[in-house]
Amino acid sequence: MSPLQKFERQLLKNYLIGSFVAVFGVGCLFIFETLTFDVRERVVLLTIMTISVITMFSFEYTVYKKHMRPLYQVFQNSFPSQEQLTAAFRTTHRFPLLTIRRILGPHFLGLSIPSSGLTALAIRFGWLDMPYYLIGLACFGAVLVAILHALIEFFLTYRVTEAMLAELTTQARMRGYGELMLTKKDFISLRQKMLISTLIIGVFPILLFVLASAVQLTENESLRSYWSWSTLILIVILCLATFCSLLLYENIKKPILALQDGVAQIKSGQLNTIANPFSDEFSQLIGGFNLMVEGIQGRDQENEQLLDSLFTLFAATLDARDPYTAGHSLRVAEYSVEIARAAGLADDQVELLRKSALLHDIGKIGIRDDVLLKEGRLTEEEFDKIKQHPVIGVHILSQVHLPMKLQPILPGVKYHHERYDGKGYPEGLAGEAIPVFGRIMAIADAYDAMTSDRPYRKGMPVEKALAILEDGSGTQWDASFTQLFLDLKRRSVITAS
Repeated sequence: MSPLQKFERQLLKNYLIGSFVAVFGVGCLFIFETLTFDVRERVVLLTIMTISVITMFSFEYTVYKKHMRPLYQVFQNSFPSQEQLTAAFRTTHRFPLLTIRRILGPHFLGLSIPSSGLTALAIRFGWLDMPYYLIGLACFGAVLVAILHALIEFFLTYRVTEAMLAELTTQARMRGYGELMLTKKDFISLRQKMLISTLIIGVFPILLFVLASAVQLTENESLRSYWSWSTLILIVILCLATFCSLLLYENIKKPILALQDGVAQIKSGQLNTIANPFSDEFSQLIGGFNLMVEGIQGRDQENEQLLDSLFTLFAATLDARDPYTAGHSLRVAEYSVEIARAAGLADDQVELLRKSALLHDIGKIGIRDDVLLKEGRLTEEEFDKIKQHPVIGVHILSQVHLPMKLQPILPGVKYHHERYDGKGYPEGLAGEAIPVFGRIMAIADAYDAMTSDRPYRKGMPVEKALAILEDGSGTQWDASFTQLFLDLKRRSVITAS
């Protein structure tokens, strides 16, 4: 079923609800419970009502088709223009107000006038025994019933338009038209809704009761106890007032709950905009909320890009200190990400691993040049100083006061030289006790060190480096991560050849 069919089906459902409550529930109750008719008169009245209702439906259907025309133009066209989508969007926003116009006009023209004329003819020909002035009271009652019907559908239609507005917005975005715009006259203010609803809820029952009392006391006072009759009418009025009040409350409650949910999501770290199918002050409020969220998203994205640039800058600066290891940190980050993705780590964990790998050797800033850049074999004392760089790196990063979301990068910096058999440094951790980032980066760091050129040796061939990793799998390096990296590299070698 298409969105347009769902929209029309729900509108029909709402119309039937409103008609049942207002026309058949209230109208028929006041006609047949306020006046007393014999069987023939009841048949005449039902015939008049049937003819009038058919006339009313014909008028309403004509007006309905006119209101639906902008929507038909969109859904009957495979490639609707921006102007057509905008017209349909604006019409859908105004549909609750259009519903009121569609109901009030045809009720007066199609129901009150035909029924009044037919009733006058029935009285003249003796088919009905009642004074003519009751026709005027009946017209007044018909107007009240029409107002009630329009009010019910006004609020019910708001719920129907939400899905249609979302569909039109999606189509506009898919076609690159951007956001569909509204004008001031497309909005129905919350003040208007509250004022109209309060007046109808407060005044309608009183007017209806006054009308019914006038008919009852002048025509049927001797037929039944006035108080038993008035009790029934008051119960109906109370139910109607409660029903209308609940409709108004539901209409106001939904956008408030949407805002509350949006604020709760922001508190939990989720920056999601809120669907905005409203056309009153809540539309502007939710629009402002969405602008705020988009601003925060943009700021976070800029901060993330800046932070990423700083990480890359730190890595490049560190590598530039030793021209023979230029690009080492970037390559270790690349290899680490490959392993992590092959292992199925979540995207946010992969990104943290990448940042950790970029800074894994930052502690070498604290190592003297005569040790760090020494071309010959290091003495045991000099190697001990080199082995301090993971701890120095964590100390440096701790001074920066990293936010909580970046704290997970520290274990990778500190433990990327631990061995799976417990013979690594700085703490001699073994097996699963070594953090995941440390185990992955150890493989990437070793591979790049073996395949990169040094002033005192040429870099190993790829296959020889992979063979060394394979030999050390389960002892020096984590077996599962090592196998993933071996498969990746050997697959790429085969593909390249």
